Amino acid sequence: MTSRFLISALFAGALSGAIIGLLQLMFVQPVLLHAELYESGELVHFGAEAVSAHPALPGFDLMRDGLSVIFTMLTYTGYALILVAAMSFGEDRGARIDGRWGILWGVAGFVAFHLAPGFSLAPEVPGVAAADVTLRQIWWFGTAISACIALWLLAFGQNWAAWGAAALLLAAPHLIGAPEPETFTGPVPTEIGALFAARALGIGLAAWVLLGSFAGYFWQREGEHAAQAA
Repeated sequence: MTSRFLISALFAGALSGAIIGLLQLMFVQPVLLHAELYESGELVHFGAEAVSAHPALPGFDLMRDGLSVIFTMLTYTGYALILVAAMSFGEDRGARIDGRWGILWGVAGFVAFHLAPGFSLAPEVPGVAAADVTLRQIWWFGTAISACIALWLLAFGQNWAAWGAAALLLAAPHLIGAPEPETFTGPVPTEIGALFAARALGIGLAAWVLLGSFAGYFWQREGEHAAQAA
């Protein structure tokens, strides 16, 4: 069981992390680099003259971009360990786990770790006003854990009490409210902030769909190998 768990999580996390790392370099990093030009003061909008929306950006950097892909692979391997553990508990309760059903597990992971926190604490580009980072991290972890429990109750709950508790857990962090900045002082144009939030959530969905499908596939394959070896 231990080898099945580790092999499934490591392969799923590394594969999905490598693909997502490349997608982030293509779609998210250009928006980040654009925002950093405003954060550093190299570009300023609201001036007398219009500012180009297509400035020259730094090109591919092997060290920086290579480390970014490796860090993404490590991050999604960590997520894979959580997802495969949840899949194993789900299988014990009769859930079918394979590459196709893994997509649904991946969408659930996206909701728990991206969409639910992002509903009140949107992805932030460099240079925007934000509340204290520690407070945001505490709220983010609380919201993600609450969403994970809620989705489990929705999937495996047997009565209205469980489903009602799930609804409460999903809503509570947003009724409490995410930490917000005292004032809006960020120099970054709203168009860049909006594009970054859209790209971050879109890539997040793709990442979790891939992660769920890979995790389900490897979990099923390793289970079949273990059954044949027994």
